[in-house]
Amino acid sequence: MREVAFVPSAIIPRRRLLQLVVAVAALSLGSLTNTASGAERVRVDTAGLEAGAIMVRTSERRLYLVVGPGKAIGYDVGVGRADRQWTGTAAITGKYIRPNWAPPLAVLKDRPDLPAMIPSGAPNNPMGEAAMTLSGGEYAIHGTNRPGSIGGFVSYGCIRMHNADILDLYARVAVGTPVTVMR
Repeated sequence: MREVAFVPSAIIPRRRLLQLVVAVAALSLGSLTNTASGAERVRVDTAGLEAGAIMVRTSERRLYLVVGPGKAIGYDVGVGRADRQWTGTAAITGKYIRPNWAPPLAVLKDRPDLPAMIPSGAPNNPMGEAAMTLSGGEYAIHGTNRPGSIGGFVSYGCIRMHNADILDLYARVAVGTPVTVMR
């Protein structure tokens, strides 16, 4: 049996320690209930994108994390419905483990029965295990409590990922990471 080192909370701020514990638990749960789609290293046209950038191709329902010229890690995703898709550039503005969700106005317009805020972990919270907000709108790259929606045109413009995949991507990118969304 391998010994696990304990790091006292005096060294790691309590809030960060809690985030790490939740992330490890989410990885364990995610692997049982919402498995990764099979993220894989692929060859893809990354022209104009630096290593570390994210590229989403909505027509393919794929998200790519660029790892080098012509190389990326590809993930299956759910993307915006035909009337909700967008293209352009953004950047990651925030990273959250098991976030609460406040439905955007467009969602509330269609679903006025929703509460103003849905707490973390609630079965009707669509954020899943992690979310990364994007600049320029009310969009995010996030997990999902509906893994069957991955691969479809299903959202109001957000990019949905399997929970294990969003946790993998979350660990690989930072606030400020550029995101390019194209058809």
